[in-house]
Amino acid sequence: SQHRNTLEIREGWGEKSVTKLLQAIEARRDISLDKFIYSLGIRQVGEATAKLLARHYKNFAHWRDCMLDAREENSPAWNDLTSIEQIGPMVARDIVHFFRENHNRYVLDELNKELRITAHAAPAADQASPLFGKIIVFTGTLEQMGRAEAKAKAESLGAHVSGSVSAKTDYVVVGADAGSKATKAKGLGVTILTEDEWMTLAGIRP
Repeated sequence: SQHRNTLEIREGWGEKSVTKLLQAIEARRDISLDKFIYSLGIRQVGEATAKLLARHYKNFAHWRDCMLDAREENSPAWNDLTSIEQIGPMVARDIVHFFRENHNRYVLDELNKELRITAHAAPAADQASPLFGKIIVFTGTLEQMGRAEAKAKAESLGAHVSGSVSAKTDYVVVGADAGSKATKAKGLGVTILTEDEWMTLAGIRP
């Protein structure tokens, strides 16, 4: 088909990836962002990582733009990408490398025309929560719950979890071995919470 020929002549797109994408196109025009990301066959990006990316970036356009901005390591977009739980520098480099290739970006944009890539749907948030609408940063090692679990809980309560501290940050949750983010929060006068205080505020326990 025209789509298969267009994809297969472009270096870096394996036959398996092409087949997955074509099946998605032929089966239905709607595909969730996480399934779309997974289907691209980016090295080290499996189903779990694709879901983390979809949850963090919400929609295709935002994800695409941020990955282009993350081409410079230590840029805000790079730091935001590597702040995602389970996405370290090695995985981030593979994702960014994928976006560095002109032919990959071309194919992405062509597929975006053919498919309706549905945005990640977050659970309905509890507007009565004290965390609703707040910007929260987790730093250090949480000892009573994993970072991914804490982030998911915060987002379910309507908070936005950021990877960096700024004057707009409402709360910084400080775990063990917290570093520069905690220091920066103190300097900016941002409210700092211990893990116990965070769990109480989130209603995880009294």
